[in-house]
Amino acid sequence: MGASSHQVTKLPIGLYFLYEALWHVAIPFVLVRLLWRSRSNPDYLKKIGERFGFYGVKSSFHRAVWIHAVSVGETRATQALIESLLKEGKTILLTHMTPTGRNTGAELYRKAIASGQLRQVYLPYDICWAIEAFLKYFRPQIGLFMETEAWPGFVFRTKQLGIPLFLINARLSNRSFKRVQHFGSAGRSLFQSFAGILAQSEPDAKHYQALGVNDVIVTGNMKFDVHEQTSIQSLGKQWKRALSNQGRLAACAASTRAGEESLIIESWKRYLQQHDSLKKPLLILVPRHPDRFTEVADLLYQSGLSFERRSSFSDPRSSAELDPSLHWASMDILLGDSMGEMAAYYSASDLVVMGGSLLPTGGQNLIEACANGCPVILGEHTYNFQQASEDAITCGAAVRIVGSNHDLVQSLSEGLKALLTNTSQRQMMSAKALQYASQHQGATQRILDRIRPALQS
Repeated sequence: MGASSHQVTKLPIGLYFLYEALWHVAIPFVLVRLLWRSRSNPDYLKKIGERFGFYGVKSSFHRAVWIHAVSVGETRATQALIESLLKEGKTILLTHMTPTGRNTGAELYRKAIASGQLRQVYLPYDICWAIEAFLKYFRPQIGLFMETEAWPGFVFRTKQLGIPLFLINARLSNRSFKRVQHFGSAGRSLFQSFAGILAQSEPDAKHYQALGVNDVIVTGNMKFDVHEQTSIQSLGKQWKRALSNQGRLAACAASTRAGEESLIIESWKRYLQQHDSLKKPLLILVPRHPDRFTEVADLLYQSGLSFERRSSFSDPRSSAELDPSLHWASMDILLGDSMGEMAAYYSASDLVVMGGSLLPTGGQNLIEACANGCPVILGEHTYNFQQASEDAITCGAAVRIVGSNHDLVQSLSEGLKALLTNTSQRQMMSAKALQYASQHQGATQRILDRIRPALQS
């Protein structure tokens, strides 16, 4: 079907054709990128046809609730929502963009997948014919896109077909808001075409309203409603008890991004130089992206600090294989190069340094750390989690450090020392973190209440 048949009057036709043309030009580069990423994660070469709208045999999986969760964080954030919908007997179409997101969903919803109540596929790229194939194949009842996923082709085509598409857990930072404004009426039309926008915070809602969106409500952040995996938490608590028996504390540098690990490692070296070597704390370093695990291991090797890789133990889920009394006695750093164990790393830790915030990448989700009672150290770059970060600092669950390069290394080293050597401060912040997490729950129910009419249509 030609691109012109998809054109919506609110979107300038010239801009629409340019967007389509750019996507078609990009296809070879997209395939090369998948091949490149498969070097560290072979799953990128699986189900490639789905990314272009090819799903094999004719489907009877129609009228499902379609939820798009890009990767791991978004997939876990939808857990309470999906579980509620499954209990109501709804069928769920869960789409992703990354293999890690898909694998997370497969683990969370094994029973629903086995029973045929939930199906997972990759969301096609935002190309007219791929969109058409996807929507014709699945014919969803309603669509729920997470956070920042506003793909023009999907947004305008679902509106044409009368499929209500909501942007849930929506966020729009100051930086993103300014970028959208640069597109003028096209940017406004994009967000106005959603059936509704359910924002994380009041500042987010005001940004959408400034773009002319009328149907905006604040529902809060779904990530506060995430159910922790009890077995994984228990594993982390076992590690923490064993470390405590050695008189050792643990700090977790979570979801770190490229360039941050070298800063964190240098800060840790400075801190250890001032510490009693017999009871030195442990750093658990967990990179955000699995394809960087080996790169970070090389950095650790070059640092001269003693470290172990979580993946080097025979059974990643066996506490016996990672007994701190046997394996961690002289370890300075544990590289958390496993999947699905973030809750264990948090449960084992006495504080968290939140990755993504030390360098200008916008920060990462600090909510899970707070829900595990971990005091949080933030850098200055938290614009992707602006409201959550400010609220955590205000209530005493988090502190912020500032600086660049050498100054940042020193600031982080001092911040680590301040918390690791002050038991009463850590305990106070831990209590505040738990309180902060519990007080912000309820977003999932508010979202369900808002979309209920569309679910019943």
